[in-house]
Amino acid sequence: MPVPAFVLGPERRHAPLTMEVEDSGGVVLTAYHSHARPQPPSAEPRRAPRAAGHPGSRKSIPRCQRISRMLSSESLRSPAVSRSNSQASVDSASVGDFWQETDSVKENSMGGREEQVPVEVKPVDEGELEAEWLQDVGLSTLISGDEEEDGKALLSTLTRTQAAAVKKRYNTYTQTMRKKNKQSVRDVRDIFGVSESPSILETIPDIRAHANGLVDPGQSVQNALSDDDYLEKSIPPEAEELSFEVSYSEMVTEASKRNKFKKSDFKKEDYVLTKFIVQKTRFGLTEAGDLSTEDMKKIRHLSLIELTAFFDAFGIQLKRNKSEKVKGRDNGIFGVPLTILLDNDRKKDPGVKVPLVLQKFFEKVEESGLESEGIFRLSGCTAKVKQYREELDAKFNADKFKWDKMCHREAAVMLKAFFRELPTSLFPVEYIPAFITLMEREPPIKVQFQAVHLMVMALPDANRDTAQALMTFFNKVIANESKNRMSIWNISTVMAPNLFFSRSKHSDYEELLLANTAAHIIRLTLKYQNILWKVPSFLITQVRRMNEATMLFKRQLPSVKKLLRRKTIEREVTSPKTSKVLQKSSSSRRMSDVPEGVIRVHAPLLSKVSMAIQLSSQTKAKDILAKFQCENSHGSSECIKIQNQRLYEIGGNIGQHCLDPDAYMLDVYHVNPQAEWVIKPQPSF
Repeated sequence: MPVPAFVLGPERRHAPLTMEVEDSGGVVLTAYHSHARPQPPSAEPRRAPRAAGHPGSRKSIPRCQRISRMLSSESLRSPAVSRSNSQASVDSASVGDFWQETDSVKENSMGGREEQVPVEVKPVDEGELEAEWLQDVGLSTLISGDEEEDGKALLSTLTRTQAAAVKKRYNTYTQTMRKKNKQSVRDVRDIFGVSESPSILETIPDIRAHANGLVDPGQSVQNALSDDDYLEKSIPPEAEELSFEVSYSEMVTEASKRNKFKKSDFKKEDYVLTKFIVQKTRFGLTEAGDLSTEDMKKIRHLSLIELTAFFDAFGIQLKRNKSEKVKGRDNGIFGVPLTILLDNDRKKDPGVKVPLVLQKFFEKVEESGLESEGIFRLSGCTAKVKQYREELDAKFNADKFKWDKMCHREAAVMLKAFFRELPTSLFPVEYIPAFITLMEREPPIKVQFQAVHLMVMALPDANRDTAQALMTFFNKVIANESKNRMSIWNISTVMAPNLFFSRSKHSDYEELLLANTAAHIIRLTLKYQNILWKVPSFLITQVRRMNEATMLFKRQLPSVKKLLRRKTIEREVTSPKTSKVLQKSSSSRRMSDVPEGVIRVHAPLLSKVSMAIQLSSQTKAKDILAKFQCENSHGSSECIKIQNQRLYEIGGNIGQHCLDPDAYMLDVYHVNPQAEWVIKPQPSF
């Protein structure tokens, strides 16, 4: 089995970077800086590859030694700058630990397993890549020309930076198609019937956003940003405010115009990572799992658009170069796509979000391995690991595998192999070149977090839920650092080749460069675990607007401009069938039957199944739960039931939304007066 190598675009292969290697518990810690001196003119040019059998051949030298030689090369030495104590204690020989991890994965790739056969990928041009991007963000209608309400609704919600990102990709696509003369490409004006206008994206009028998120497109971003979020300000370095209410790309665009970013050192010490204080709005905070599947699909689309616009603000192309694909297996455990594993697991547990075998690996390590020194650096017994792998493939789905015979070390090794053998990496390795370029700019930690935050929000549900469970588990390991010697940097560095990988071959230098960036991304993910999975409120606002726009399109309002202005005047609908449906709508009846500011809450699983509640400006979701607890407190079983319940907002301009207990209900009610309110259990992993 070929060992997956890290991916790096060809334009970055000769970037003059300096590198520092630090030792922490025997794990490779690297740092790259953009202030490197270029190679001197007299530097020895790269030699042609030697024959494989030559005694000095690259293949005849162990990888650890090759990297150590590379680090000692004159062209990679750091300039004479002041160094911290930790930087002064550099031991370049320890860089071999990273390669020991990748080599051990190769050795433990379980002989006897069939080779993963790469699927041939034909070269694609820029237009095809942009067409794939448009499809990934839910705008395939711009390519097909089909009339679809969701595509129109998505376009109607975009911020200025998001709209610019879409227009840029669409224009590249149309220009490429016209040059190739493959087809007559329809203009966006033709698709939406907008006349005498450059693009539908330019016809969006100034719309006041809901109070919980999106910047008014007609409003100056400078005025929308409170306290100049990205500018120098007198906040202690250990704590900084973080807002989810304003589009990240809008913020960085405004900050870059004023050229007042704070630079951030790229260091391994945990204390240099800023502690963020998230600004909690009156709508509370929303976890990714608190929204319906359909709404999360829209969040993914918007997040990818926002991430692209975010990098555009820095002049960085978020290129998704076609990498070598591998066809996953249809059965077994290892090398099987996450979606197939979950489909099989849901036959046993319909609510499962994380593969059951992975949860078993977590349990085995937690039973006796959290205090085991170097738990994720040790390779375990190769013969046993191979045996367990074969048995798991054959017996796990039939519940016949004997877990009591597996020790925590073998479970840790198999956990790493599980991720390394996925058909595609858990995190999108194709975005790493853009992250490398961003990190070279030394942006504030807040900017780095926002980029990772958007990347996580753009992940498929299976990847995001699995990543969240994995990081929760690793934080349990890190909590025992004093005994197991696994710090946040140790975990990040060891796991980098397992969570970010490509099966294309690249130089050791490129792999090491990407390994450093991948490790830093994992480090940020671990550090900000408590806030990383919360959906930015500006994205939720856009989803609400999308749902409202979709409903209006389906009601066949005659004018796109009237749709975008979202007039609330009820209009006559020409279709009798649609009219009949609207008359029977429960939300329409509720609007006339229930007084203003009063909601009816349903709790079908409790003895008190329904209650009308008058909302005040101070009523929170937890107050409504407390009322039901008081009404259902006659028995101990009822008390247990209500403790596991959450209040849900269902329908109207949202699919389903599990409310933050601290959300102010009157504000939520005003944003979505047609919603139903239901108390029910919150699902868990």
